[in-house]
Amino acid sequence: MRNVVLARVDDRLIHGEVVSVWTPSLSANCILVADDAVAQDKFNSRVLKSLAPDGVKVFVATIEAAIKGLNKEPVPGERVIVLTKSPITFLRMIEAGVPITQVNLGGMGLHGNRAPFIKNVAADPDEVAAIKKMHDSGVHVYYQLVPEQAMIEVNDALKRMQRQE
Repeated sequence: MRNVVLARVDDRLIHGEVVSVWTPSLSANCILVADDAVAQDKFNSRVLKSLAPDGVKVFVATIEAAIKGLNKEPVPGERVIVLTKSPITFLRMIEAGVPITQVNLGGMGLHGNRAPFIKNVAADPDEVAAIKKMHDSGVHVYYQLVPEQAMIEVNDALKRMQRQE
């Protein structure tokens, strides 16, 4: 597997926190955006690529292409941040054999059927189920907006969501 230094769910994909905080703190030199809709939108893909800091390669791929790419042999010196808009994408990747062991929940805004889940994270029932499935299978799922903040585990949020069902 490629050297993934951060697997992050964030609606905004590449933005200030990713560019100015996560990328330098992890010495990342590659960002992979895995999203079918964004990969098919050439304008949006170009905008995302233009937001990357100097020296950081950006790839925008469909989820299937991301799975194939992440399962390739590591490239010496490569440090990859993988960004998705939903935890469902990471569950799909993991179920397809990508050995991701940690998933960071960043900003997931309120829209559609999403309800507040934890801090700046809102999730719809399918996203909560994906988070629970990853958590139950041993994937470390946590909330952390920036590296300077303490990690917040999803255990309490999952228990609270189960009580509401």
